[in-house]
Amino acid sequence: MQPESTRALCHVAVASCFCLAVVYAGVFDGVSIQVGYEHYAEAPVAGLPVFLAMPFNSLVNVAYVLLGVYWLRRKAVPLGHPVHARRARYLKDVFAAMALVYGPVQWLRVATQTHRAAVLDQWLTLPIFAWPAAWCLSLDRGWRPGLFLAIEGLSLGSYGLAWLHPCGFEAALAAHIAAAVGRALHAHGRHGGASSGRHLALGVLSCAGFVVLKLCDHQLARWRLFQRLTGHFWSKVCDVLQFHCAFLFLTGLNTGRRLPPDGKAR
Repeated sequence: MQPESTRALCHVAVASCFCLAVVYAGVFDGVSIQVGYEHYAEAPVAGLPVFLAMPFNSLVNVAYVLLGVYWLRRKAVPLGHPVHARRARYLKDVFAAMALVYGPVQWLRVATQTHRAAVLDQWLTLPIFAWPAAWCLSLDRGWRPGLFLAIEGLSLGSYGLAWLHPCGFEAALAAHIAAAVGRALHAHGRHGGASSGRHLALGVLSCAGFVVLKLCDHQLARWRLFQRLTGHFWSKVCDVLQFHCAFLFLTGLNTGRRLPPDGKAR
């Protein structure tokens, strides 16, 4: 494994352990959050072990792990100086490591239906959406580790909105989505082409499906098509697709640009 990949995995692991420790220390126990099988349209199957009680909403989380492994193994080789190639690999592998972590965390929430697992699931969603925005900024402003740290720190801190209002998480997530799409549009306008435009459009469409299908989980269950494979299940499929489209978009922009040895945009 390349040193950049090892460093990316370590950084995501440390940040994830920090979030895990904070949540299970009870810091966010006062956050309002939905817990319980009644909030899912998929009915639990009697006789199955708890980690498969809702089999489709459980097993779909394997897709995040497979996606993370795929992108960790995939080589995205930018043009130009090797320093830029190493930095691009780090950006990609941080995002892949986030997918590796997110799948098991979501599965934990579905399996246990506990408040703290649900909070951890929500909290880790925010820095995942923040990373594409940070990646896009790196295309314009060059390699700035301090900026990455500030963005991810601000993203993690924004979960405090969930303390202040029952819809605080939704507000923070909406702001993250808007920021990610806005930075992606800006990066595409400056560095993209037809291919990146397709990936961006598919990513935004998948994001819309992720949000709408999840919100309409119970309403869609009135239709036979969504009674076994429910809206929540398909929202996770859309989530994996938007992850993949984000990878294609961002690595495509990286490989299509030439930077000088200092890795800074001109």
